[in-house]
Order: sequence, then structure tokens, then C-alpha cells
Amino acid sequence: MFTIGELSKITGLSVKALRFYHEKQVLIPPYIDEKTGYRYYDHSSIEKAYIITYFRKMEFPVSEIKEILDNYDDQADILDYLQRHKQLIEDKMRKYRNIAISLDNIISNEKEAIQTMQNSKFEVEEKTLQPMLIAGVRMKGKYSDCGKGFSQIARSLGRSICGKPFCLHYDGEYREDDANFEACMPVRKSKQVDGISVRQLPGGRCISLLHKGPYEQLGRSYEKILGYAKQKGLEPDLPSREIYLKGPGMILKGNPRKYLTEIQILIRD
Repeated sequence: MFTIGELSKITGLSVKALRFYHEKQVLIPPYIDEKTGYRYYDHSSIEKAYIITYFRKMEFPVSEIKEILDNYDDQADILDYLQRHKQLIEDKMRKYRNIAISLDNIISNEKEAIQTMQNSKFEVEEKTLQPMLIAGVRMKGKYSDCGKGFSQIARSLGRSICGKPFCLHYDGEYREDDANFEACMPVRKSKQVDGISVRQLPGGRCISLLHKGPYEQLGRSYEKILGYAKQKGLEPDLPSREIYLKGPGMILKGNPRKYLTEIQILIRD
């Protein structure tokens, strides 16, 4: 049998490493002298040591190496295990590649948003909104669902529509899947339609800011307009409004960089 020092010389594993693998029950010496505590290893220990070295070079965790040595004695079984492990690595590589692409998009979009805000000539304005007759569809879900509400109004009141579509937002916070909002359009005359609220929308004093760019970057403009409100000691009121002055058409999406949205936040007296 071989001493721990001899096994270290044979396998290239340090004595410290061999003691660690013994502690973790990965490479247990077949014989330990009761009086001296010296460890002794046989030829099978050498084979296991080589396997451990091989797997560690491939960054297998010690716990996984122990599982392999405990459960797979046959070389064919180990090869099957390695094939499955290879497939997992390839799946992770595809996942990480997709994550890297997403990160590139996020970085690019954020740089563009910051540059757009820095170059923007739009400033926060204070103005008074007049009451107007609107048709609205109250909705709960994703913000992107508003298009369904606009389509419903257009089908029922197409000839009466007299302005740009807009949304009333009843939440004081961002909500991902259960946002409370209303898709609206200005109309010329009142008409009773199932599922659509035709009514007079009150006016009032508001702060307003034009946002140029994709809807995903609206947060930058909200930061600017809400910062203005805090600086001026103004108290925002709900619902806030987003008027879509220029956006995707019914058929063509257009260039999101050229979308133009007016944010209007009513101010409490």
C-alpha cells in the first residue's frame, strides 16, 4: 500500500488536498493505522485520485464528484453521466448567450435613453386643461393591452373621434400585470355604447412634459416631471394622463425612437 506522501507524488495531488478529499468522504483511504493515524492507499485509490483530478480540472464541485464515485462504478455509466452533463452545459451556454444579447439590448437602450434626455429640448410646463367629452374603456392588465381598448372605441365610435388616443392611469405606481387604467379617445358627441363610458372628463391645472422615444423609456420623463413637482412643492393627483401624439399606426409600427407622448399630471389645489 502507499502512504499519503507516495500517493501525492504519484497523482500530483497535494497531501493537503488528499486530506480534504478524505474529510469530504470522496477519497477514503482503505486502511488507517489506529496507533499513528497514518493513511494508506491502494491501486484503486490511485484510479479514484486520477478521476478526481480530471473532474476538478473541469470545475466539477466536490459534492458532484462524490456522487459520481458513489453511484457509478462502470465506465459506460460514467460516460452516460458525462454526456448528460455536457448537454446541461450546452443548455446553459445557450441561456447565457440569450442573456448576453438581452444585456446588450438593455445597455444600448439605456445609453440611448440617457442621450435622448440629455439632448431633449422639452421642458416641464404648467398649464390648464379644459373639460372634454371622452369615450373610455376601463381595463386591468398590462399597459400594452391599451390597444385593445382603443380598437373597441374606434369600432363603435369611429366617426365621433376627434383627437389623439390617451390613457388615464389610476395607479400611483408602476404595475406589471395588473395595472388599473382606461383607454380613452376624445369624441364629438355622447352616445350610449355597451362596455364604453362616454362622459365629460374634468379639466384642471396640470404639469406637462413631452416625451420623445419608445414607451419603455417613459420612466426617464416621469423622473423629470415628478422631480419638477417636488421642487415646486406641487401635489400630483390621479389619474395621470398619457396622450399618444405620435406612435405606432394600425398597420405599421413605425420607428419607436420618433414616438411622441405627452405626460400630463393634474395638480391638487
